[in-house]
Amino acid sequence: MSRFICFDVETPNFRNDRMSAIGISVVENGALAEEFYSLVNPEAEFDRFNIYLTGITPEAVANAPTFLQLWPKIRPILKSGLLVAHNAQFDMSVLSKCLSAYNIPCAEKTRYACTCTMGKRVEAAMPDHKLNTMCRELGIELDHHNAGSDARACALLLIHYLSKGADVSGFVREYDLHGFRTLRTGAR
Repeated sequence: MSRFICFDVETPNFRNDRMSAIGISVVENGALAEEFYSLVNPEAEFDRFNIYLTGITPEAVANAPTFLQLWPKIRPILKSGLLVAHNAQFDMSVLSKCLSAYNIPCAEKTRYACTCTMGKRVEAAMPDHKLNTMCRELGIELDHHNAGSDARACALLLIHYLSKGADVSGFVREYDLHGFRTLRTGAR
């Protein structure tokens, strides 16, 4: 594996079934190769907590593309390598629920890895393995809860792990995109 698609999503409400932003950072051959960021009109209500957490308001996304409009642009990127996220089950769940909500045909399963899980093994001595803690401890710049910054930080964590000799294949899981869950088979 030499191409990894690190991504992060922000959501407008507690249902976590729509996106208000997506960030994608591609790692290829151990280096940051490509980045993408967009606000997303979730076509859903916003909760105050999510606005507070992300700074994204209904007004900010009013003229942003919907997930359906954005999908033709991000689909080829997301399909071009192994998906990676920090606390990946959350991001994978939101992605699969968006695909379902917009009736976008997709594979039943996809593979992914989680930089939080990897960090617990590669950087076991960290105080905790939250994204902001990991970034602070490793000197990685982070504007937390900005999907572009979080995706970039995830990518830089992955590059750090690779530089320490981590074998990503040992952390790969399979996600059921139709059932919104990580499959247990083959998990370590």
